[in-house]
Amino acid sequence: MTINVKEDIIDLIKKLPDDSSIDDIMYHLCVRKKIIAGVEQIEQGNVIPHEKVMENAKKRLEKWLK
Repeated sequence: MTINVKEDIIDLIKKLPDDSSIDDIMYHLCVRKKIIAGVEQIEQGNVIPHEKVMENAKKRLEKWLK
């Protein structure tokens, strides 16, 4: 996924309410950055299948309940 980061940020800021604080803007920028990083990881195949996650969760729950 190739995006123009500058245009993406400008568009994001324009969509925020006029009374947004710097903290509001920074929050939305951080969320957007994490979404972009996640999408890049998916595109690179750096994922864990759902079945594997559930298998690990089940093992941890069983260990915790002992």
